[in-house]
Amino acid sequence: MTVHSKPDMECEVSAELGHDARELPEGWVEVGITEVAANEKFAIVDGPFGSDLKLTDYIEDGTVPVLTTKNLTGTYDPTTVRFISEKKFQAIKRSKVVGGDILLAKIGSIGRCSIYPENAPAAIIPANLCKITVNPNIVFNRYLYLQIIAQDFQEKLQGITSATAQPAFSVQRLKTLTIKLAPYTEQRRIVTKLELLLEKVTASQQRLSRIPVLLKRFRQSILAAACCGKLTADWREDNPIQDNASNVIAELEQAHEIAGGHKQGNAAPPTDEVHDLTEGELPEGWSLTELRSAVCPDRPITYGILKPGPETSGGIQYVRVADFPNDRLNLSTIRRTTTEIEKSFARARLREGDILLSIRGTVGRVCTVPRELNGANITQDTARLSIQAVLNPSFVVWFLRAPITQKRMQRAMKGVAVRGINIGDVRALQLPVPPIAEQQEIVRRIEQLFAFADQIEARLLLAQSHFDRLTQSVLRRAFRGELVPTEAELARQVGRGYETASALLARMKKSREEITTAKPKRKRSGA
Repeated sequence: MTVHSKPDMECEVSAELGHDARELPEGWVEVGITEVAANEKFAIVDGPFGSDLKLTDYIEDGTVPVLTTKNLTGTYDPTTVRFISEKKFQAIKRSKVVGGDILLAKIGSIGRCSIYPENAPAAIIPANLCKITVNPNIVFNRYLYLQIIAQDFQEKLQGITSATAQPAFSVQRLKTLTIKLAPYTEQRRIVTKLELLLEKVTASQQRLSRIPVLLKRFRQSILAAACCGKLTADWREDNPIQDNASNVIAELEQAHEIAGGHKQGNAAPPTDEVHDLTEGELPEGWSLTELRSAVCPDRPITYGILKPGPETSGGIQYVRVADFPNDRLNLSTIRRTTTEIEKSFARARLREGDILLSIRGTVGRVCTVPRELNGANITQDTARLSIQAVLNPSFVVWFLRAPITQKRMQRAMKGVAVRGINIGDVRALQLPVPPIAEQQEIVRRIEQLFAFADQIEARLLLAQSHFDRLTQSVLRRAFRGELVPTEAELARQVGRGYETASALLARMKKSREEITTAKPKRKRSGA
């Protein structure tokens, strides 16, 4: 599995682009967006606000779809929209959208854009969207769409966006923006070339997007192999058994016997048919125990503070499930509670090296307590495991993250509003125990393979960032006139004239004036 930090695709596309930066190309013109819109009253319009479109207007047997930001994908899916009646549609049809119209988010997801599919039914947009109907004799809708998603125009949109809790811009301010208009035939060539290049970029991005899934499977397969002995099968062949894991189990149990044995306390009994691993499934020399035996007798598995109360400056730190997303502890989000509240849960105090396991809400997150949290506490959503010295704690961490353990925890989950596993099930989780030397070898191999996966992931992120920049680079050069030969250049090569963008606009304006002049005046009644 190889990810190049400088994708071959980038070189291929860059070679086709050229590198000369120029001002507005010959024959082009900077023009207001309203000048390329259709010659109709509501060519650029947003959706109805307030009482014009209420929740009660949506009906199951409606016939006209109301689009949302979710529909800005360039496709039409009737399952993602709600419908209104034809009567309601007629009342708000100023916000009508038909195939070929450009849709643009103006509230929230500023700048998201798509072209409404040609074969889609007429629809209505809500207040957070606006639409642009282009004049097809002046500009291709694909040309305008591609210019809108380019960084230069997106920055213009940010410039007219209000800095409020929910960013937004008005249609009136949108109408003040300008675009770079190329001669008509040049537009078509730009769009054709752009789509060809962007298709290559998208195809490469899609291939890259599959790698995270492969890496996740790779890591899970490593952990699965580690917990059943397959990962170190060759190691056992080269290292005949010097020590049997039964000796390790005996030491674990002896420590508890000396301390007076296991105490159930108020923990619920383990869930039936969940903890079903047997000794016969383990390699020779391995043994089986439970997590309750793996921990120190004087520090049994427990949960922490039920109600930490408000944040207390200078108080006792406590760890929540939210503090270790993706199994990585985030010290910057740790909160503090009062000494009085923490004292009631002194049994759950932490020491460096303890293992934390999330048991409510998001079940199965695992992390190790760092030195900075010595003496801190946990919440009721987290279980603390203080592993005896005879076991390698890193081996226990990897075991808890393994698919087989995660699945058993999922099977033991209970609850409706907030689901979780009880302490009884945590204590009963079965732990396959190899001899200590093999534990160390398993940890070494897992860390080595995970480090390899991390390197691939880092190179993947770098490759993805290259492609993100490449997309904007292609768009930027397209609208500088650097992507294809300009109409002016082609005309000079064959010794012919051509229609500039400004001449095209003048011709369209004259045509509209002639049509307006030719219309017969309406006679006044009674005249």
